[in-house]
Amino acid sequence: MKINRNEKRKGKLNHKHNLIGWLLILPAVLAFILVVWRPIGIAFLDSFFKIRGVTRVSFVGFKNYIAVLSDTNFLKSLMNTIKYVFWSLVIGLPLPFFAAIIINETVRTKRFFNVAVYIPCVIPSMATYLIWKFIYSNSQGGLLNMILCFFGLQPMTWLNNANLSIPLIIVMLTWSGFGGAVIMYLASLQGIDRSLYEAAKLDGAGIFQRIRVVMMPNMWGILLLQAVRQIIGIFQIAEQPLVMTGGGPNGASTSLGLTNYYYAFKYGQFDRSMALGVIMFVLLVWLTLLYFRLDKKINE
Repeated sequence: MKINRNEKRKGKLNHKHNLIGWLLILPAVLAFILVVWRPIGIAFLDSFFKIRGVTRVSFVGFKNYIAVLSDTNFLKSLMNTIKYVFWSLVIGLPLPFFAAIIINETVRTKRFFNVAVYIPCVIPSMATYLIWKFIYSNSQGGLLNMILCFFGLQPMTWLNNANLSIPLIIVMLTWSGFGGAVIMYLASLQGIDRSLYEAAKLDGAGIFQRIRVVMMPNMWGILLLQAVRQIIGIFQIAEQPLVMTGGGPNGASTSLGLTNYYYAFKYGQFDRSMALGVIMFVLLVWLTLLYFRLDKKINE
C-alpha cells in the first residue's frame, strides 16, 4: 500500500511539474506561432488570390504560381541564385575552414585571433556595403583600381562586369561572415581528440595528411551544416545586390530575394510576391530536410 501511495504521489508531482513546464513555455510557443507561423500561413493563402494593395480581390488558384514560374525575371534570378550558391561554396566555405586550420595549427594564443577575425561580423550591414562599394568603385579612386593604377594597369569597372558582379558580392558576404564561420570551425577542430593528432604526428603525418586523416572525417558534419546555412542565406539575400549593383548589370546579379522585393515594392504585384515567397519557403524546407537526412547518414 505504501508503495502504491508513493507511486501516486510521484505521479502527481511529475504531472504537476509537466504542467508548470508547459505553462512556462506557453508564452514562447504562442509568440512563435504569431510571429512566425501566422505570417507564413497568411502568405500561403494570399498566394492563391489576386491582390490589389493589401486586399484580396478574387480567388485565382495557381495562376500566381504559373505567372511567376513563366516570368523571365524569375528564371533569370533563379539562374543567378544558383551562381550565388556555386560561388558561395567555392569561396565562402573553404576560406574560413582553412583559416581555422591555420590558426589551430600555428597560433598559440588563439584568443586574440578569435576576436580579430570576428570584427567584420559586428560591423553594421550598411557600413559593410559602403566599405566594399569603395573597394569595388569603378572610378580611379576605388581601392582595387588604385592598386591597378599603382602597377600601371588600366582601371576596371568591377561591379558593372556581368561575369564579376556575383563573385564580388560573395567575397563581401564571405568577409562579413568570416569570423563566425572561423570560430565555429575552430570549436569543432579543438573538440577533436588530441590523441588522434599526436598519433598522426608520431606516424610522421604532415599537415595535409592530418587534414585528410584526422580533421576531415571529424568535420564533415559541421562542413555540411555550414554549407546548408550558406545556401539558405543565399536564397534570402536581397539588400546586398540591391545596394551594391541594383541587381545589374542588366539583371546579372538579381537574386530570388531581390526579385521578390521587386514584385512587391517596385511592381506592386503582392500576389506574385507571396507565390514566390511560398516557392522559396518550400525549397528551403526541402533543403533543411535533406540536410537532416545527410547528417543522420554521416553520424551513423
